[in-house]
Amino acid sequence: MNSSFQVTGIPTGIIRQGDDIAACLIRSVQESLAGNFENDDILVIAETALATAEGQVIALSEVTPGDLARETGLKYGMDPRVAQVVLDESDTVVGGIPGFLLSMKNGTLLPNAGIDASNAPPGCVVLLPRDPDKSAESLRKEIKASCNREIAVIIADSRTHAMRVGCSGVAIGCSGIPSVIDDRGRTDLFGRTLEVTKQALADNLASAAEIVMGEADECTPAALIRGLGIPVSEQSGVETIEAEECLFMGLISRNKDKN
Repeated sequence: MNSSFQVTGIPTGIIRQGDDIAACLIRSVQESLAGNFENDDILVIAETALATAEGQVIALSEVTPGDLARETGLKYGMDPRVAQVVLDESDTVVGGIPGFLLSMKNGTLLPNAGIDASNAPPGCVVLLPRDPDKSAESLRKEIKASCNREIAVIIADSRTHAMRVGCSGVAIGCSGIPSVIDDRGRTDLFGRTLEVTKQALADNLASAAEIVMGEADECTPAALIRGLGIPVSEQSGVETIEAEECLFMGLISRNKDKN
C-alpha cells in the first residue's frame, strides 16, 4: 500500500430517482476530472445518492403511522410518520433520544435505521440502499464494462460515534477491495506481536472521501481515490460482527440482562 494518494470530489448535479448512476458517474469523471477511471481507482459514493437513484425514496404524505409509531413519536419528539418508517426499516430498536431511534439493521447499529431527510426531496425521506454490497458490486461491474477499468467501489454513510461530537464516514457496502485488513501476527515498533488489531480500511477511506464530498449543498456525492496501490479483486462485502461481540452493544446487552 502506498503511503500517499489523492482524493478528488466528483460533482454530479442532483441525482434523481431512476437515474443511471454508473453513467452519471462516468460522465462526471470525464467532464470534471478531464479523464477516465484508471485501474485500481477506488470510487466512493454517498448512500443517499445511490439510494435515490435506486428509488429508495418515501413520500411522508403516503405514510399512515400506527399506534406504536404515534407513541414513539410522542416519546422521542419525532414526526410519527418518520417513526413509522424507522420502525418498518429496523430489525430491532435498542432505544432512543429526542429526534432519533437507535436501530439495528443488517448487523449494524445506527440512528433511525439509516433513514435520511437530508438531501431528500421535500416531504420525503431516503432509505438505505436495498443491498449496499450488491449495489457496490453491480456499480463496479458496470463501470468495468463501460470503461474497461478494474476499480473498487465503496458505499459510504455518515455516522456518529460514541462520546464524540460530529460525524465521520463509514462503509456500508464494498466491492473490489477488502473492507478490513487483518494485522494480527505483525509486530509493533518494539517487536511485540499484534493480537487483535484489524484496520477498518473501507471505513477509513469513506472518511477520507467525506472530506471532499461534504454533507450539505456541495452536490458532490462521490469521490475518487487514486494511487493507494491496493490491487482490485473480486472480493465483496463489508465485514460485521454479532452484537454480543461488540464492545458497546455487548455492554448494553449484559446490563439489560442484569436488570
